[in-house]
Amino acid sequence: MHQKGLDHSIGFLLGATYRKLTNFFAARIKDFGLTPEQWAVLFRVREEDGLIQKELAERAGKDKPTTTRILDSLEAKGFITKRASEHDRRSFQVYITDLGRETADTIEPIEYSTIAEIARVLSAEEYEQMTSLLKRLNAHTTSLLEHEKE
Repeated sequence: MHQKGLDHSIGFLLGATYRKLTNFFAARIKDFGLTPEQWAVLFRVREEDGLIQKELAERAGKDKPTTTRILDSLEAKGFITKRASEHDRRSFQVYITDLGRETADTIEPIEYSTIAEIARVLSAEEYEQMTSLLKRLNAHTTSLLEHEKE
């Protein structure tokens, strides 16, 4: 049986850790004018130009309204451009600009060094196990949410 209380709650511990990790990374990229949430979307745009908002939201783990705000901000800062979709007039495709690519290329090593610094307390095996467990929890939670909608 699982122990009770916040100190043993997966949700509480994940949330507290996420906030600390995000604040730590945010401090390292603040001079670029990006938040960690904006970085996640910019990273996904750089991975594959021309995605529509819905695909970007899924890949970045964001909901549609949040993704819309982030894309508007990234566009205003000159990191991305949006063009009407050739396949669906109700959506638009997102493309990274030269400034966005340069910024992403500069931030990516900062992210990796931040992760490495935080993960120093884990062995390589523990790190792989943790990411595997988190992916499994994420997929299971997604499944539970989908069943709730039915």
